[in-house]
Amino acid sequence: MHMRIDILKYTLILLSISAALTSYSEEQKILFREDFNDLNNWNQLYFPKIKRHTSYTVMSGGEGKYLKAESNASASAIIHKKTFNVYEFPIVKWRWKVENVYEKGDAKIKAGDDYPLRIYISFKYDPKTAGFFERVKYKSAKLLYGEYPPQSSLNYIWANRKHKETIINNSYTKKSKMILLQKGVLNVEKWQTHEVNIIEDYQRAFGNKPPAVASIAIMNGSDNTGEKSVSYLDYIEVYKKEVKE
Repeated sequence: MHMRIDILKYTLILLSISAALTSYSEEQKILFREDFNDLNNWNQLYFPKIKRHTSYTVMSGGEGKYLKAESNASASAIIHKKTFNVYEFPIVKWRWKVENVYEKGDAKIKAGDDYPLRIYISFKYDPKTAGFFERVKYKSAKLLYGEYPPQSSLNYIWANRKHKETIINNSYTKKSKMILLQKGVLNVEKWQTHEVNIIEDYQRAFGNKPPAVASIAIMNGSDNTGEKSVSYLDYIEVYKKEVKE
């Protein structure tokens, strides 16, 4: 009996040692990281009927270079030239700061659909997976704008108000979901870092899996409220996490 107990103890000790010696680490495989040394990787994105455009410039400060987005009753965005597969690289991380929010900004109404900063994940429309009526609608849109609009989008926003929700339908279309990462003035003028999982957020927002191909845009817009704001982005990166033994 004593021998059987000793053998059991010995086995448990060996298992404990084995578990201690087996270590796991999480490594990042980065698709791209933008530190905003310049804007060579970005294209300007303008919207029909909006004549005044937001200014996007590279600035130098005590912590290096960063993007400055300045809006004055204006709206436009910059969009990264590289598309990516969200199933291969589902994680996006960035560091941002705003000088102010919009007093008349309200994510729930069209007149308040302005934000001092948003990270816009746009999912590519694929006619091969669309139904008949959707193909007709998107074909008409392509004739009007010269290209297909996004199939859907996630907007990670610095909201102007403290809405109780964390996800809100865009006031113009349900195909765009607003994810409220910051709310109101609490962290204004303070750098904030966020890491998001696109697939998980899309499933929470839409209830199904996202299209595979996506692109990233950055926007500060105030065409609805007619106000002014200045915001900053220190870096943004797209990557996946791999568990290594």
